[in-house]
Amino acid sequence: MNLQRPNANEATRTANRSRNASPLSGLCTRCIDGCTGNCEVFKATFRGREVIYPGPFGEITAGGDKVYPVDYSHLNIQGYALGARGMREGVVADPDTAIFPAVDTETTYGWDSQVKMRLPVFTGALGSTEIARKNWEHFAIGAALAGITLVCGENVCGIDPLLELDGNGKVVSAPDMDHRIEVYRRYHQGYGEMLVQLNVEDTRLGVAEYVRNKHGLEAIELKWGQGAKCIGGEIKVDSLERALELQRRGYIVTPDPSSPASQAAFRDGALKEFERHSRLGFIDEDSFCAEVERLRALGFKRVTLKTGAYGLRELAMAIKWGSKAKIDLLTLDGASGGTGMSPWRMMEEWGMPSLYLHAAAYDFCKRLADKGERVPDLAFAGGFSSEDGVFKALALGSPFTKAVCMGRALMIPGMVGKNIGRWLKEGKLPNTVSQFGSSPEEIFVNYEEVKNIVGADEMKNIPLGAVGIYSFADKLKVGLQQLMAGARCFSVPAITRRELMSLTEECARVTGIPYLMDAYREEAMEILGC
Repeated sequence: MNLQRPNANEATRTANRSRNASPLSGLCTRCIDGCTGNCEVFKATFRGREVIYPGPFGEITAGGDKVYPVDYSHLNIQGYALGARGMREGVVADPDTAIFPAVDTETTYGWDSQVKMRLPVFTGALGSTEIARKNWEHFAIGAALAGITLVCGENVCGIDPLLELDGNGKVVSAPDMDHRIEVYRRYHQGYGEMLVQLNVEDTRLGVAEYVRNKHGLEAIELKWGQGAKCIGGEIKVDSLERALELQRRGYIVTPDPSSPASQAAFRDGALKEFERHSRLGFIDEDSFCAEVERLRALGFKRVTLKTGAYGLRELAMAIKWGSKAKIDLLTLDGASGGTGMSPWRMMEEWGMPSLYLHAAAYDFCKRLADKGERVPDLAFAGGFSSEDGVFKALALGSPFTKAVCMGRALMIPGMVGKNIGRWLKEGKLPNTVSQFGSSPEEIFVNYEEVKNIVGADEMKNIPLGAVGIYSFADKLKVGLQQLMAGARCFSVPAITRRELMSLTEECARVTGIPYLMDAYREEAMEILGC
């Protein structure tokens, strides 16, 4: 296991002075009176609570880097020299038809009302963080063109500066939410959908009623948590007036902006930002099922649930109660999460790591299915960024897992594409990009494909971040087709747990996936006649 340094990390912009550090505390083995820093204890001495969070806020995403005893790298994918499962109906498998471009990567999810996606991935929740707001057009248009579901995260209405509420504190106008929905819909290709998340504050504000009545949204997502944290969502605000406004709207804002001491610290320049927090949820079976029914009564065809890296009890609740309520998709997000605004130590040290959580989810679903109970479709989340991870997740959770939720990996292409556009205007293309050309048409390998979808006239309105997301999705698709073809799985439903092998006996114990020296041994012995 790699050495963890809990007292210094790039995410918190801290570092040990010494080459050596105590493995438990992360403190330098030789701490000198007079050291000029910059470990976390040093920085917290004068910046206090600011050091809890990665930064600078609004400019970065951050992901935990703790190394767990077992993770998805401890699984390998099986390859076969014969056979083909999942070929299109009427197609006879042979060397001319069973080629990797023929692999169908489409997937569906939903209890009764099914949603198709061109690729078994969708975005993480892009909510009230600044990085989601300022990059929304890139993310939303890219997801729409790629044919995948886009998740609009919590608190978007609640932090809108132009939000209008009625006398009962319910949303009557939320221009930012209106804009987000309209942008995705403008380029929607008939695949995927937009999910809007609800937390405690969103429910109180009547966000579900607003997006259903004004926009006719067909799906909504309840949220119990995420892999990055087990407390409500946070953002930072750098204005005292804004902090007071959010406090009046019912949010938890710390330090208390109404406190004279906080106001004095802000005027002095020592306090530079306030934190806006959401509330912790309190769940029980009856209220959960009642809320699902309430949302369906509002007209939503699909109700989904996103939950985080909680332990086995909460996992069982999500699966069993989701089964009873007939939710359409259950997304399970494992630790350590990646986000733009979560306490760094919580990201590192809280929750069930992804592989453990997902292995337990399969086990629980299988137990219910063996009893004749139908379970919700699953999506796995928690650190995926490439096609091999997608394949492994689909196989590990088969037949229950329909897709993978990607957070940072689907945000990065949006930001990179946006910045390429800016660098082109400024004449400052870095060599990493300029080696491929000096125009969008030369640089983006999928530029003409996107233009073919939207039309030459409309292409001028497509931000380059959206082209970047489309290009990244294309890479995932082709890479997944290659892996699936090698495993002789020519459609997503054809992927089974037998397509995996564990590289260690500990991984086999955790996942139930056979150790590689045991996988297919019976078949091998039968061939040998032994």
